[in-house]
Amino acid sequence: MAAPVNKVLIIGGGFSGMAAAIELRKRGIGVDLVEIDPGWRSYGAGISLGGATMRALVQLGVIDAYLAEGAASDGVAIHIPTGQKVAELPTPRLAGPDVPGNGAIMRPTLARILADATRASGANVRLGCTFTRIEQDACGVDVTFTDGTGGRYDLVIGADGLYSKVRDAVFRDAPKPQYTGQGVWRAVLPRPADIDGTMMWLGAKIKPGLNPVSKDAMYLFVTEDRATNDYIDPSEFLQRVKALLAPFPDPRLQRVRDALNEDSQIIYRPLESLLMPSPWYKGRVVLIGDTVHATTPHMASGACIGIEDALVLADELSKAGSIDQALDRYLARRWERCRTVVQNSSRLGEIEIAGGDKEEHARIMRATLAALAAPI
Repeated sequence: MAAPVNKVLIIGGGFSGMAAAIELRKRGIGVDLVEIDPGWRSYGAGISLGGATMRALVQLGVIDAYLAEGAASDGVAIHIPTGQKVAELPTPRLAGPDVPGNGAIMRPTLARILADATRASGANVRLGCTFTRIEQDACGVDVTFTDGTGGRYDLVIGADGLYSKVRDAVFRDAPKPQYTGQGVWRAVLPRPADIDGTMMWLGAKIKPGLNPVSKDAMYLFVTEDRATNDYIDPSEFLQRVKALLAPFPDPRLQRVRDALNEDSQIIYRPLESLLMPSPWYKGRVVLIGDTVHATTPHMASGACIGIEDALVLADELSKAGSIDQALDRYLARRWERCRTVVQNSSRLGEIEIAGGDKEEHARIMRATLAALAAPI
């Protein structure tokens, strides 16, 4: 039997959507990708990546570009506020002996690398465009676009993020994202010579960290408990982040605090979580990435599991059998792995908010890292 699809529409040009386009094109499947943002922009500061993400970037064929523009190292150093190192989290080299097990890069830089690879794959990319109508029958999906055109596809992949319009249109009873009671601050700064890998500090309620994102830049992240998801005026960002770092006497963090200024690209994001129940497909429409399993950044694995979705879905769609069989196999390979990341990350946040059992926190981190190290 032949593979069940010849032409696929991907709605959403984020990391998971681009990864799906790249992998489907490798298998000779025709791909249209529509992205609502005419500039195909990616917002944010740095993004931390673990060994499983590095492994996925190798499969996508972009690891060399990543290593040329991002940063990579081994291990995560854990400190108390005074600066004493109290633990080192191992990060195995899952992508091979020459690729470190941990790293970070500016989010727009990684988006550009993947966008270049998407265009090079031969996918038909249409920017400033999305869908207005999705109607399917037993043989295909008819889609009408915002520019007035239409198309017919064997399969539609919804990869349009946490507030997915595809999910709203096709899975009307799907849950909505939920605020978790924490937020994360990020900023970009010049990288001193002594910041050569991922570092974190464990305060009573505040958890800052530093991660190189290139040869000369690093990003700061600070997790903060916030009982309500209230709006914060951007004019307050600088002073709020400085105040969060004040209780940490480690000279390295105090140098960072002093260096923060209006050019530090400070952003704040409330942490939201979503795990859509199975199944993640209906007929010939399937969801991947944050549309079905948005996670908090406690395991630095949100982008990872979204990209992995794309790799697995492309793999299953290239095999013989019906679309239902391919999507069932996709879900069987993805559900437990993604559930583990989302729910364990949420539990880590709950423990931090409550000032709970640090041993449980450590056990969950170790178990999640072990799960992510397993093949996809």
